[in-house]
Amino acid sequence: MKELNLQKIQNKLRSKFLKLGVNMRGPETIFFSKDTIIGKNVTIEPYVVIGSKVKIGNNVVIKSFSHLESCKIENKVEIGPYARIRPDTILKEGSKIGNFVEVKKSMIGKKSKVNHLSYIGDSEIGKSVNIGAGTITCNYDGIKKNKTKIKDKVFIGSNSSLVAPITIEEKSIVGAGSVITKNVKKKSLALTRSLQTEIKNYKKK
Repeated sequence: MKELNLQKIQNKLRSKFLKLGVNMRGPETIFFSKDTIIGKNVTIEPYVVIGSKVKIGNNVVIKSFSHLESCKIENKVEIGPYARIRPDTILKEGSKIGNFVEVKKSMIGKKSKVNHLSYIGDSEIGKSVNIGAGTITCNYDGIKKNKTKIKDKVFIGSNSSLVAPITIEEKSIVGAGSVITKNVKKKSLALTRSLQTEIKNYKKK
């Protein structure tokens, strides 16, 4: 009986959003909460779950297999596929969260991109920032959560670990494969990388 009631509630919510003009591909696979707020010209692909306290702006695209809860999505944002947007996250206008990206308690600035395979937690990211694949904000030291601040127009190379608390100033670059533990100054290149070793004509013992 409880399952039937839940199904009725979901069908009612789906009908409501379809009437409001939300473009749903496979509406029977999309789940909403009673307090979900959705703007104009929004597209939601199949197998998306929207938890409580989610506000979605205009011209937003949410791709398949994404999960959102307690977050604010501003206009012209693209999410997913396979993205997880956790509580206290704000995605500013024109930002993009790609596949296999998790964002928690963070603000992603206007036109900033976290395209793939990254964890962004307890962070404040400025405008027009590019976060490379495999980047992790190391926000928990075993006792408390620490904050990562990334200013405008920063480029973070792939497979980087940003050990909080840390601030990366505007227009700076973090080289791919770096573990950054100290603040990075404006317009600087920061990288931590071991020298590559090559043994010629190597034979297994």
